[in-house]
Amino acid sequence: MNKATERLYNGLLKENPTFVLMLGMCPTLAVTTSAMNGLGMGLTTAVVLALSNLIISLLRNVIPNRVRIPAFIVIIASFVTAVELLLEAYIPALNTALGMYIPLIVVNCIILGRAESYAYSNPPIPSLFDGIGMGLGFTFALTCIGAFRELLGAGKLFDYQIMPDSFTPIGIFVLAPGAFFVLAMLTAFQNYMKITRARVGKETAKIQSGCSEDCMNCSDSGCARRFYDNTKTVAEGEESEIVDLEKEDK
Repeated sequence: MNKATERLYNGLLKENPTFVLMLGMCPTLAVTTSAMNGLGMGLTTAVVLALSNLIISLLRNVIPNRVRIPAFIVIIASFVTAVELLLEAYIPALNTALGMYIPLIVVNCIILGRAESYAYSNPPIPSLFDGIGMGLGFTFALTCIGAFRELLGAGKLFDYQIMPDSFTPIGIFVLAPGAFFVLAMLTAFQNYMKITRARVGKETAKIQSGCSEDCMNCSDSGCARRFYDNTKTVAEGEESEIVDLEKEDK
């Protein structure tokens, strides 16, 4: 599996930001009252995520380490503003439905998290595909949640009547509690499939976004910890040992 395909698979299934990493819960629970809203929010976030990953990776040797977070926010905010203006001009209905959650993409933990953990430490092309993969995974999750909520709560799917006239909509699914119910059910299903695959030996790899603190055997090329200078830590440890020895001599 080449690097680009690996990053796409990683974002869509292995480390899906919603069902696996449980990131971006605010828009996930708030805007998924319909499949169209979920799809629109997911694609909007995916565009910002992919472009910001690309630009941050291109500028990773220029951005000073001490001001990287403000720099990330400026880059992300620029793309969010551009996307918001495009939605307002060409898809005003979707822009109105998503409301304030479009500007809040700037501080979405998925985007900032991938910028910090992957784009800032890797070349542009893998970073671009990492953003696309994570964005598509987020879009898939939001669309699934929105589809279930709309189908059960209104009997429709993408605003088309699906259920027969005899069907009584379950109103709670288009309300706030319904978002928690559907998210819990889909996450449980995803975990069940993952455990089943692990039992038959088809999938045993751990989530790569976590840190095992074992840098020697770590397979995560996007981990920022491995790029930190550990000289100071080693020196402090040696100095502490010297102090302990002096105390023992006394």
